[in-house]
Amino acid sequence: MTRFDGSVALVSGAAGGIGSAVADRLAADGCTVVRADIAPTTDGIHCDVTDAASCAAAVAHAVDRHGRLDILANVAGIGSGARITDVDPDDWRRIIEVNLTGTFLLSQAAVPALVEATGCIVNLGSVAGLRATPYNAAYCASKGGVVMLTKSMAIELAGDGVRVNAVCPASVDTPFLRNFELPEGADLSLFARAASPMGRRVEPDEVAAAVAYLASDEARTVSGTTLVIDGAATA
Repeated sequence: MTRFDGSVALVSGAAGGIGSAVADRLAADGCTVVRADIAPTTDGIHCDVTDAASCAAAVAHAVDRHGRLDILANVAGIGSGARITDVDPDDWRRIIEVNLTGTFLLSQAAVPALVEATGCIVNLGSVAGLRATPYNAAYCASKGGVVMLTKSMAIELAGDGVRVNAVCPASVDTPFLRNFELPEGADLSLFARAASPMGRRVEPDEVAAAVAYLASDEARTVSGTTLVIDGAATA
Protein backbone atom coordinates (compact mmCIF):
# COMPACT_ATOMS: atom_id res chain seq x y z
CA MET A 1 0.00 0.00 0.00
CA THR A 2 1.26 3.48 -0.87
CA ARG A 3 0.74 6.77 0.90
CA PHE A 4 -2.36 7.99 -0.95
CA ASP A 5 -4.12 4.79 -2.03
CA GLY A 6 -7.81 5.59 -2.59
CA SER A 7 -7.27 9.35 -2.45
CA VAL A 8 -8.12 11.86 -5.18
CA ALA A 9 -6.22 15.11 -5.71
CA LEU A 10 -6.87 18.18 -7.83
CA VAL A 11 -3.71 20.07 -8.79
CA SER A 12 -3.86 23.49 -10.46
CA GLY A 13 -1.02 24.76 -12.62
CA ALA A 14 -0.22 21.16 -13.51
CA ALA A 15 0.92 21.76 -17.09
CA GLY A 16 4.54 22.28 -16.09
CA GLY A 17 7.08 23.37 -13.51
CA ILE A 18 6.17 22.87 -9.87
CA GLY A 19 2.57 21.90 -10.67
CA SER A 20 3.65 19.04 -12.89
CA ALA A 21 6.14 17.84 -10.26
CA VAL A 22 3.44 17.93 -7.56
CA ALA A 23 1.00 15.99 -9.72
CA ASP A 24 3.67 13.41 -10.58
CA ARG A 25 4.69 12.96 -6.93
CA LEU A 26 1.14 12.52 -5.68
CA ALA A 27 0.46 10.01 -8.46
CA ALA A 28 3.67 8.12 -7.64
CA ASP A 29 2.46 7.88 -4.04
CA GLY A 30 -0.76 6.22 -5.17
CA CYS A 31 -3.09 9.20 -5.54
CA THR A 32 -5.55 9.58 -8.39
CA VAL A 33 -4.64 13.00 -9.74
CA VAL A 34 -6.77 15.41 -11.73
CA ARG A 35 -4.40 17.80 -13.48
CA ALA A 36 -5.84 21.24 -14.12
CA ASP A 37 -4.37 24.20 -15.95
CA ILE A 38 -5.29 27.01 -18.30
CA ALA A 39 -2.68 25.54 -20.66
CA PRO A 40 -3.23 22.16 -22.34
CA THR A 41 -2.17 19.18 -20.24
CA THR A 42 -1.93 15.51 -21.09
CA ASP A 43 -4.99 13.80 -19.58
CA GLY A 44 -5.78 17.08 -17.83
CA ILE A 45 -8.70 19.50 -17.70
CA HIS A 46 -8.96 23.20 -18.47
CA CYS A 47 -9.26 25.45 -15.43
CA ASP A 48 -8.96 29.22 -15.28
CA VAL A 49 -8.43 29.83 -11.57
CA THR A 50 -9.47 33.46 -11.92
CA ASP A 51 -12.98 32.36 -12.93
CA ALA A 52 -15.30 31.02 -10.23
CA ALA A 53 -17.36 28.97 -12.68
CA SER A 54 -14.25 27.35 -14.11
CA CYS A 55 -13.04 26.45 -10.61
CA ALA A 56 -16.41 24.98 -9.71
CA ALA A 57 -16.39 22.94 -12.92
CA ALA A 58 -12.92 21.56 -12.17
CA VAL A 59 -13.97 20.43 -8.71
CA ALA A 60 -17.20 18.95 -10.07
CA HIS A 61 -15.23 17.03 -12.69
CA ALA A 62 -12.98 15.50 -10.05
CA VAL A 63 -15.87 14.52 -7.79
CA ASP A 64 -18.15 13.29 -10.59
CA ARG A 65 -15.42 11.18 -12.16
CA HIS A 66 -13.79 9.79 -9.03
CA GLY A 67 -16.48 10.09 -6.37
CA ARG A 68 -14.52 12.24 -3.94
CA LEU A 69 -11.85 14.88 -3.45
CA ASP A 70 -9.23 14.48 -0.72
CA ILE A 71 -6.46 16.90 -1.69
CA LEU A 72 -6.41 20.30 -3.35
CA ALA A 73 -2.99 21.61 -4.37
CA ASN A 74 -3.17 25.25 -5.44
CA VAL A 75 -0.02 25.64 -7.54
CA ALA A 76 -1.06 27.91 -10.44
CA GLY A 77 0.89 31.15 -10.38
CA ILE A 78 2.47 33.91 -12.46
CA GLY A 79 4.81 36.85 -11.92
CA SER A 80 6.78 39.60 -13.62
CA GLY A 81 9.59 41.94 -12.65
CA ALA A 82 9.30 45.73 -12.69
CA ARG A 83 10.17 48.78 -10.66
CA ILE A 84 7.25 49.86 -8.51
CA THR A 85 6.98 53.06 -10.55
CA ASP A 86 6.67 51.02 -13.75
CA VAL A 87 4.23 48.30 -12.66
CA ASP A 88 1.36 48.22 -15.13
CA PRO A 89 -1.96 48.21 -13.23
CA ASP A 90 -3.24 45.47 -15.52
CA ASP A 91 -0.20 43.31 -14.70
CA TRP A 92 -0.75 43.99 -11.01
CA ARG A 93 -4.38 42.90 -11.22
CA ARG A 94 -3.55 39.79 -13.24
CA ILE A 95 -0.87 38.59 -10.80
CA ILE A 96 -3.15 39.15 -7.80
CA GLU A 97 -6.05 37.45 -9.61
CA VAL A 98 -4.08 34.32 -10.52
CA ASN A 99 -1.93 33.88 -7.42
CA LEU A 100 -4.23 35.03 -4.64
CA THR A 101 -7.80 35.20 -5.94
CA GLY A 102 -7.26 31.97 -7.87
CA THR A 103 -6.16 30.18 -4.71
CA PHE A 104 -9.24 31.51 -2.93
CA LEU A 105 -11.70 30.62 -5.70
CA LEU A 106 -10.51 27.06 -6.21
CA SER A 107 -10.38 26.48 -2.45
CA GLN A 108 -13.86 27.90 -2.01
CA ALA A 109 -15.20 25.57 -4.69
CA ALA A 110 -13.45 22.55 -3.18
CA VAL A 111 -14.31 23.03 0.48
CA PRO A 112 -17.64 21.12 0.51
CA ALA A 113 -16.04 18.04 -1.06
CA LEU A 114 -12.99 18.32 1.19
CA VAL A 115 -15.19 18.56 4.29
CA GLU A 116 -17.02 15.43 3.20
CA ALA A 117 -13.74 13.56 2.70
CA THR A 118 -11.97 15.18 5.69
CA GLY A 119 -9.37 16.29 3.18
CA CYS A 120 -6.76 19.01 2.99
CA ILE A 121 -5.50 21.99 1.00
CA VAL A 122 -1.87 22.73 0.23
CA ASN A 123 -1.19 26.17 -1.23
CA LEU A 124 1.93 27.28 -3.03
CA GLY A 125 3.24 30.32 -1.23
CA SER A 126 6.76 31.70 -1.55
CA VAL A 127 9.53 33.13 0.56
CA ALA A 128 8.60 36.29 -1.36
CA GLY A 129 5.43 36.27 0.73
CA LEU A 130 7.46 36.15 3.94
CA ARG A 131 10.36 38.45 3.13
CA ALA A 132 10.19 40.94 0.30
CA THR A 133 12.27 40.92 -2.85
CA PRO A 134 12.84 44.00 -5.05
CA TYR A 135 11.16 44.65 -8.39
CA ASN A 136 8.53 42.09 -7.41
CA ALA A 137 5.82 44.05 -5.63
CA ALA A 138 2.77 42.36 -7.13
CA TYR A 139 4.16 38.87 -6.67
CA CYS A 140 5.20 39.59 -3.07
CA ALA A 141 1.79 41.04 -2.28
CA SER A 142 0.00 38.06 -3.83
CA LYS A 143 2.10 35.47 -2.00
CA GLY A 144 1.85 37.33 1.29
CA GLY A 145 -1.89 37.16 0.77
CA VAL A 146 -1.69 33.41 0.13
CA VAL A 147 0.12 32.92 3.44
CA MET A 148 -2.57 34.75 5.41
CA LEU A 149 -5.40 33.14 3.42
CA THR A 150 -3.88 29.77 4.35
CA LYS A 151 -3.87 30.64 8.04
CA SER A 152 -7.40 32.03 8.01
CA MET A 153 -8.83 28.98 6.24
CA ALA A 154 -6.91 26.65 8.57
CA ILE A 155 -8.57 28.20 11.62
CA GLU A 156 -12.02 28.30 10.06
CA LEU A 157 -11.97 24.73 8.72
CA ALA A 158 -10.23 23.05 11.66
CA GLY A 159 -13.54 22.06 13.21
CA ASP A 160 -14.50 20.30 9.99
CA GLY A 161 -11.28 18.28 10.00
CA VAL A 162 -9.88 20.03 6.91
CA ARG A 163 -6.21 20.99 7.17
CA VAL A 164 -4.78 23.93 5.21
CA ASN A 165 -1.05 24.57 4.81
CA ALA A 166 1.33 26.38 2.48
CA VAL A 167 4.71 25.50 1.04
CA CYS A 168 6.98 28.53 0.68
CA PRO A 169 9.97 27.80 -1.55
CA ALA A 170 12.76 30.13 -2.53
CA SER A 171 13.98 30.23 -6.15
CA VAL A 172 12.85 27.02 -7.83
CA ASP A 173 14.64 25.85 -10.98
CA THR A 174 11.73 26.07 -13.43
CA PRO A 175 11.03 27.88 -16.71
CA PHE A 176 9.08 30.43 -14.62
CA LEU A 177 12.29 31.45 -12.86
CA ARG A 178 14.60 31.12 -15.85
CA ASN A 179 12.36 33.41 -17.92
CA PHE A 180 11.92 36.00 -15.18
CA GLU A 181 13.30 39.35 -16.38
CA LEU A 182 14.58 42.14 -14.19
CA PRO A 183 14.20 45.79 -15.21
CA GLU A 184 17.12 47.47 -16.95
CA GLY A 185 19.66 48.78 -14.48
CA ALA A 186 18.37 46.65 -11.59
CA ASP A 187 20.50 46.82 -8.45
CA LEU A 188 21.62 43.20 -8.05
CA SER A 189 23.05 43.89 -4.61
CA LEU A 190 19.48 44.06 -3.31
CA PHE A 191 19.21 40.31 -3.89
CA ALA A 192 22.20 39.41 -1.74
CA ARG A 193 20.12 38.79 1.37
CA ALA A 194 17.95 36.30 -0.52
CA ALA A 195 20.87 34.04 -1.44
CA SER A 196 20.78 30.53 -0.02
CA PRO A 197 23.75 29.57 2.18
CA MET A 198 23.45 26.16 0.51
CA GLY A 199 24.39 27.80 -2.76
CA ARG A 200 21.82 26.25 -5.04
CA ARG A 201 18.27 26.58 -6.28
CA VAL A 202 15.40 24.46 -5.05
CA GLU A 203 14.34 21.62 -7.37
CA PRO A 204 10.66 21.14 -8.28
CA ASP A 205 10.65 17.61 -6.88
CA GLU A 206 11.79 18.96 -3.51
CA VAL A 207 8.76 21.25 -3.41
CA ALA A 208 6.57 18.33 -4.49
CA ALA A 209 7.92 16.20 -1.65
CA ALA A 210 6.93 18.90 0.83
CA VAL A 211 3.43 19.12 -0.66
CA ALA A 212 3.08 15.35 -0.41
CA TYR A 213 4.12 15.40 3.23
CA LEU A 214 1.64 18.13 4.15
CA ALA A 215 -1.13 16.29 2.30
CA SER A 216 -0.39 12.99 4.02
CA ASP A 217 -1.55 11.47 7.29
CA GLU A 218 1.99 11.96 8.58
CA ALA A 219 1.02 15.64 8.91
CA ARG A 220 -2.42 14.97 10.35
CA THR A 221 -1.95 17.52 13.15
CA VAL A 222 -0.20 20.09 10.96
CA SER A 223 -2.44 22.94 9.83
CA GLY A 224 -2.05 26.67 9.34
CA THR A 225 1.69 26.39 8.83
CA THR A 226 4.07 27.63 6.15
CA LEU A 227 6.76 25.11 5.33
CA VAL A 228 9.75 27.11 4.10
CA ILE A 229 12.12 25.49 1.60
CA ASP A 230 14.97 27.92 1.02
CA GLY A 231 18.28 26.44 2.16
CA ALA A 232 18.34 28.73 5.22
CA ALA A 233 17.99 31.92 3.17
CA THR A 234 15.42 33.35 5.60
CA ALA A 235 16.95 31.84 8.74
